[in-house]
Order: sequence, then structure tokens, then C-alpha cells
Amino acid sequence: MRIRIIDTIDHIPSAQWNTLHDDRNPFVRHEFLATLEHSQCVGGKTGWLPRFVIAEQNGRLAGAIPMYLKYHSMGEFVFDWAWANAYSRAGLNYYPKLVVATPYTPVTGPRLLLANIPQRANIADAMIEYALAYARTSDVSSMHWLFPDAEDAQRLTQHGFMLRTDCQFHWRNNGYDCFDDFLAQLSSHKRKKLKRERRYIKEQGIHCRVLTGTGISETHLDIFHDFYQSTFYKKGHSAPLTVGFFRTLGERLPNNIILIMAYHNDKCVAGAFFMRGTDTLYGRYWGCNEEFHSLHFELCYYCAIDYCIAHGLKYFEAGAQGEHKLVRGFYPTQTRSLHWIAHPVFRQAIQDYLIHEYQDIEYYMKETEKHLPYKTGS
Repeated sequence: MRIRIIDTIDHIPSAQWNTLHDDRNPFVRHEFLATLEHSQCVGGKTGWLPRFVIAEQNGRLAGAIPMYLKYHSMGEFVFDWAWANAYSRAGLNYYPKLVVATPYTPVTGPRLLLANIPQRANIADAMIEYALAYARTSDVSSMHWLFPDAEDAQRLTQHGFMLRTDCQFHWRNNGYDCFDDFLAQLSSHKRKKLKRERRYIKEQGIHCRVLTGTGISETHLDIFHDFYQSTFYKKGHSAPLTVGFFRTLGERLPNNIILIMAYHNDKCVAGAFFMRGTDTLYGRYWGCNEEFHSLHFELCYYCAIDYCIAHGLKYFEAGAQGEHKLVRGFYPTQTRSLHWIAHPVFRQAIQDYLIHEYQDIEYYMKETEKHLPYKTGS
């Protein structure tokens, strides 16, 4: 078996890469990762430099790890700014570091991509050790695996990585036939609140359109990108994803993209961008050029829940954070990251911190569960 580092996914044919996962999660597909490179969202001066680990056996791709050399902590959604500040105060460099992740995407999924062969466990262990050896001999402070699934997380802890947990809010389809079935499971007070928010949309003369596949034109994506940029500009930031990213993704993964657009007086005023996996809808980006009461909730949550019910999707992950999702039926859900720290003193300090943080997250999740809007026994 041969293991090596490559600096672009273009060195691997798409068909070979896509045999390494079960296609449930679109964010580890070759098309998605390549689109990030080709649209200059990673590489160059972005601070995300591809350093993919690949394993080959008998001339065929047997495994891969989507790893990046990072010069900042933006676009990760696992926040280590305090760690970087502590390094700086100690006169040490926290950057560069290595990150195993899908850039700009806080979605749990496989990070050890493996061919379905009997040796897959051995290949996974060998790739992890290779990545660690690369880190130890490189000028990096640390290695971070962001949002791995439970299987990968367990394997990484066996290699000495430190576990960190956090909480997102995910919706579950409990066999609903329509949105009213979902509402019927909520307490009376919460049900009235959701109905009222949806009613506001109609009263303001807004209607929403769900666009999929070839129904999404380049013009739709251009309009949406303007909305997406405005969300960042309002917060004083620049948007990391280019219009070329959305256009190219629309060409390469049309069946994985859902665009929900809101119209007022026949003018498009807002949009929300989603990606679809085998059984899960992933809410990713949204923006608007006019403010309307409850429009964000309608576009980003309620229309998406309607879509999940109509198409039999089991889960809806609406992005990172957001306690306001709780009262709209989204369950607190644990997420994970795994960390290796080169400096022994900082490694111990961070390990101690993670133990206390884990307890805090456990307590937080138990407390938030008490505020779910569902009827007792639902």
C-alpha cells in the first residue's frame, strides 16, 4: 500500500474518489470538493491549502482524507480562537495548522473515506498514522478533525486524538404526511406560534418557490449569490464562496441542490440554498434584499420541512448553532471534533479544558431538551 499527500483533488479521477463513500453526504463528493478548488474558494491566498492524504493499493484508490493546511480559523465552525490567542500570548505560532474537514460546511459526515474492501480498517489506521507523522514533521501546531461521524470519531480517539463536543439543532421526520401532521405534535402554544408566522407571509403578499435540478438556472444562482453576499456584508465580512462556485455546483450536482426563492409583487426578495443527501436535507445559506416579518423562518425552516415531508427525507440539518430552532421543532444534537496538539503543555491544558466543556455541553443539551415544543409523549 502506498500513502501520499496531494495538493489538488484533480490528481484523482472523480469516479474513483466517489467509490470511497456511500453517497449519503454530498459534501464529500469529488464534485463538491473540486468545485471549491476550481472557483478559488480554497487554495491560493484563501488560507485553505489542500493537503489530501490518499492511500493506493494495487494501483487503485483505497482511501482518502480531505485535509487542508490552514492559516486562520475562519470557515470551520469549531471555534479555537481562544487557543490561538493563548499561543500568541505565549509567544508561539498557532498557525499554520492542519484541518480535516469540508470547508465552510458544519455538517457531520465521513472524514476517513474508504473503499469497501476487507482491509478498510487497516487502511484507515495507516492513513491516520501517516497524517500524524506528516503533522509531526511539518511546521504546524496541531491537527483538527471537524464534524466526523461517530465511527470515525471513535477510531480517532484510539489514535490519541482528544474529543470535543458541541450542539446543533436538527429536525426529524417522524413519519409525517404533511406539515399539519408535524404541527399536530406540538403543544398548543407553539403550534399557534408557527401558524401565526406562516400566516404573516401570506398577509404580506409573499409566495415561495422551490426550485430543483434543471429548474435552477444560472440567473437564479446569480440572484441568490447577491442575497448570500448581502448576509456577510451586513456583518462586515466578505463572502467566502464565489458566484462561480454556485454556478459550477449547479452544473455538477444539479440533483443535490434545492433553491427556495421568495417573491413579493413578482420581485425576488430572498433566497435560501440547500443541499440534499440520500435521507437528509442540509440548509446552508440564505440572504435577502428586503426585510419581511418571519421571512427567514418561512424560507429557511418551514418550506424546507415541507420539502422533507413531501420527499420522505428523514432529517433536516439547518446549519450551526441557533437556539431559535428549538421552539420550531429542532432537536439538540451532539456534534464532534477531534484534536491533536503538538505542544505538550498546551496539549494538557486543552485536554483539561475539553473535559469541563464536555460536561457543560452535556448539561446544556439536557436543559434544552426540556424546552422542545412537542406534546408530552410525542
